[in-house]
Amino acid sequence: MARDYTLNRIPSASRSEINYARELNEQQFAAVTCPPGPSLVIAGAGSGKTRTLTHRVAYLLDNGIPQGNILLLTFTNKAAREMLERVEALINSDTKEIWGGTFHSVGNRILRRHASSLGWTSNYSIMDREDQKDVLKTVIGESDIDTKATRFPKPEVLADIFSLSQNTGQSVSDLVETRYPYFDHLADTISKLQEAYEEKKKEINSMDFDDLLVKALFLFHEHPEIREMYQRQFEWVLVDEYQDTNQIQAELIALLAAPQNNLMVVGDDAQSIYSWRGADFRNILEFQDTYENARKFVIETNYRSVPGILTLANAAIASNTEQIKKDLAPYRAGAGVLPALAEVQSPNEQAAFVAQRILELRDEGIELNEMAVLYRAHYHSMEIQMELTNRGIPFQITSGLRFFEQAHIKDAAAFMKITCNRKDEVAFKRIVNMLPGVGAKSADSLWQQWLQSPGADREAKSMFSDYMLDFKVPAKAKPGYEQLVYTLDELIDEEFQPRRPAEMMPSIMGGVYEDYLQSKFSNWENRKQDLQQLQKYSENFTKLDEFLSQLSLLAGQDAAGATQEEPDSEAVCLSTVHQAKGLEWKVVFLVWLADGMFPNNRVLDEDSEDESGLEEERRLFYVALTRAMDELYLTYPLVWHGAFNGDVLQTPSRFLSEFPTDLVEEWRIGMAW
Repeated sequence: MARDYTLNRIPSASRSEINYARELNEQQFAAVTCPPGPSLVIAGAGSGKTRTLTHRVAYLLDNGIPQGNILLLTFTNKAAREMLERVEALINSDTKEIWGGTFHSVGNRILRRHASSLGWTSNYSIMDREDQKDVLKTVIGESDIDTKATRFPKPEVLADIFSLSQNTGQSVSDLVETRYPYFDHLADTISKLQEAYEEKKKEINSMDFDDLLVKALFLFHEHPEIREMYQRQFEWVLVDEYQDTNQIQAELIALLAAPQNNLMVVGDDAQSIYSWRGADFRNILEFQDTYENARKFVIETNYRSVPGILTLANAAIASNTEQIKKDLAPYRAGAGVLPALAEVQSPNEQAAFVAQRILELRDEGIELNEMAVLYRAHYHSMEIQMELTNRGIPFQITSGLRFFEQAHIKDAAAFMKITCNRKDEVAFKRIVNMLPGVGAKSADSLWQQWLQSPGADREAKSMFSDYMLDFKVPAKAKPGYEQLVYTLDELIDEEFQPRRPAEMMPSIMGGVYEDYLQSKFSNWENRKQDLQQLQKYSENFTKLDEFLSQLSLLAGQDAAGATQEEPDSEAVCLSTVHQAKGLEWKVVFLVWLADGMFPNNRVLDEDSEDESGLEEERRLFYVALTRAMDELYLTYPLVWHGAFNGDVLQTPSRFLSEFPTDLVEEWRIGMAW
């Protein structure tokens, strides 16, 4: 019979001088000093989540827990570095033995030690997105898939499908049916391709980013002795932003924390906004059901915002039925100014209001980098970018490329450019490169054929189809090539002159380009909305050359600003709400608060009995409100030109009707001209 024998822990050689009761508020102190076992810390916006987590690590060290027995999991390397640096400052010692880092970095560290158990070698390569795309191109080339018969998803879209499948546990077939229905007829083919991709990765001793989690989990399931070794090592597990975990991450946490379950997860269910990339909201909601006898701590004192903003935020999230109830309480004294609600006539007037108010606030002493304009989707920023550019107000984009630098905007412009300048080689090649089977060599061949035809003459009086239909075209490209040529025909009038730019956009989208968007980009619907905004902007121009010149000038100003601007120079931040999570500014403008925009149409079109999408949109709205420290401006335009469906009368966002009107100050916007 085996005998149990317990090793006593050696007391810590040195203890920090932290007075936890003095440095923490009552709610934080209770969480930091809680006894062993599972614990859920719900840390509301601006309530000192990082402070709580770092003091918990320091508290464990002060109580004799060896650094090597602590695992701290985060979602970004920046967060991991910041937390460990703060712990070092607290304990006045290094933290090099703590296992701290992102889920993926910890997964990689484990796999490097045990790769041979899975059939890889420890020097496996980690593929970035470009590497992954190249491997998928190879796999497609080696398969018996007939990509000529139909427009097949591009490697980057396949990578998104495979990643989402891995992180949600859904089969590729189910995922295609629910999220990529336009590829439903290819579901079986895509599933087979995923199998071939998995075999290829092992063959070339490479892993993609998702493998660092999936393979680590597989390792623990297949090799209990390895799992048990890490379970003994990681006596204490702490997890940041638990509301953002997916199924794979939650299972990894559960395996590593077992059997003692000295697990502390910190997060805020009201800020769970990433279901579209696989995050599972139920992980945090059901934590106490998953872990028996788990303690719950709710930290509600907000150190960021004035009371008026917090009162509005509390009211805004109250309509959600699936939530852990909390009531943010202000630490800051004084009521502050009420959030402003401004109804404007049009998107251009909205942009003018934001820009003018930014200049007024700067004159009042608030620096530009202390202000932000937030929106639900990137295309909502187009008019604001143009207005800030025209007024010389510097801005930085955290939600992606500036509007006129984006690939799909340049694609649409390329169609227009070739009708205006039939010698534009760059535009011509950009268009034909959209076709499957057309690479650099075949694009150059088509260009040479075009140059040798009378249609390429600057003063040619001909349709594009008069000559281009006779060109020698790669077999794979033929199905789409004819449609592309006829699309170009639609862009010129009976006099063989370019049509007005606003008239061109429906033809561009109705031709080959929408199919190209769907196969090339996983967020093609957002990009289509960008193009709708571009059409609205184009209505200000009757001549195509003037419109294209303005696009080039705006893109040039964007590029010049990007190269000349110092990283820390004063500039307004423009960001989607998703990108703004975790950040804060003295002044926040939240724009486009209209139904169909925020919340977005996709959610409003869902089954009315399923409120999960709408509740996530409301959480996103809550995140936006709680980014503001001192002043908050809420705006929406009454009329939006939907480009492909004419002027649309906007309905104010339903979120604006879910709180009492006395929580905001109505601003009536008038024009001085």
